[in-house]
Amino acid sequence: MTVAKQTIVIGAGIIGASVAWHLAKAGARVTVISGSGAGGVATPNSFAWINASWGNPEVYFRLRTRAMAEWTRLARDLPTIPLSWCGGLCWDLPVAELETYAAEHSAWGYGIERVGRERAARIEPNLAKLPDFALHVAEEGVAEPVAAARALLADAQRLGALAHTGTVDALTLAGERIAGVVVSGEVLNADEVVIAAGVNSPAIAATAGVTLPIDAPPGLIVHSRPHRKLLNGLVLAERLHMRQTAEGRLIAGSDFGGGDPGADPLATAHGLFAAMKAMLRDADGLEFDFHTVGYRPTPADGFPIIGRARDGLYVTVMHSGITLAPAVGLFASREILEGERDPLLGPYGLSRFTR
Repeated sequence: MTVAKQTIVIGAGIIGASVAWHLAKAGARVTVISGSGAGGVATPNSFAWINASWGNPEVYFRLRTRAMAEWTRLARDLPTIPLSWCGGLCWDLPVAELETYAAEHSAWGYGIERVGRERAARIEPNLAKLPDFALHVAEEGVAEPVAAARALLADAQRLGALAHTGTVDALTLAGERIAGVVVSGEVLNADEVVIAAGVNSPAIAATAGVTLPIDAPPGLIVHSRPHRKLLNGLVLAERLHMRQTAEGRLIAGSDFGGGDPGADPLATAHGLFAAMKAMLRDADGLEFDFHTVGYRPTPADGFPIIGRARDGLYVTVMHSGITLAPAVGLFASREILEGERDPLLGPYGLSRFTR
C-alpha cells in the first residue's frame, strides 16, 4: 500500500472496534462513526461466550476456532483486553445429542471432556444442581465485551484513528462506487466504507440500494449486583446459561444469546434471576440489579455476512460477534487494504443470497 487508504467504519461495537483497530494497525487512515459511543448497541447486551460449540457445520467451526486463536493473538498485542479462558460446562442438550456433539467436534479437534457429577462438582463447586452427565471444554472463554471494544478503539485512536459521533444519514456515490457517508448532514469521503452497525446495518446499506437480509430477535439477560466469586467459568444448563463477569456480576439468560423477554420483561427477568439463584450454593446474598434486552443482528441463514457488497462498501454483520471479532477484523483489513480474501470467508459473502 503506497498511499494510506481512507476508511470509514460505521459502528463502535466489538466488530467495528476490531475492524478499525486492525485497519489502523495496518496503516490505514480510519474514522469510526458511532451514535452510541464505544461498545455500540448489541455488544453491551452480549453473553460474550467465545466458542466453537455445537450446531454448526464444519466449515463454520473452522472459522470459529480460528477466531478463538485470534483472540489469543489480539490479547498479546493489546494486554488491556479483559480475556479469560475459563472453560465451559454444558448439559443443555439431551444426552444422546451431547454425545453426538462430542463425537463430531472431538473428531474435528475440539477439546471436549465428558464429565460426570463428581467431576462437574470439582469444576463448579458452587452449583446446587449438578448434572449426571455433561461436557466440559477448557479452551472456551469470555471477553468482557464493552471493555474489549473500548480498549480496541482507544488503541486505534493512539494509532491515528478518528472518532466521529453522529448518525449516518446515507451512503454517498461517485458513479457506481461508494464514496463516503453523510453524517448528521456532513459529508465525509472515503476510499472504503465498512458497515459494522449491527441491527442498523440494513437501513444504512439500503441508502445505496444494497439489501441485507437480517433479523433482529430480542434477547433478555439478567445481571446481579457484584458478588464474591461463585462461578469459575461458563455454565450452560437446561434452560439457563450463566457466567460471572470480571467485576463479579452473575449474568444469565435462558439462552446464551438472551431469552424471549415476553410481555413483561421485568417479570421475566426476576423469574430468570430466581432460577439462577436456585442453581447456586451460598447465594443468599446475591441481589438482582438490572436486566438488558439486546437485539441480535442475525442474517437470514444464521451465518455471517462479511465482504464487499459493492465497490467501496464492505459489510461485516453477524450474530456471534464476540467470538468472531478478532478474525473478522484481521480478515476484513487484509481484504480492504490488500485485496486478499481469506479462504475461511468463502461461504459468507452477501452474494449467496442472490444466487
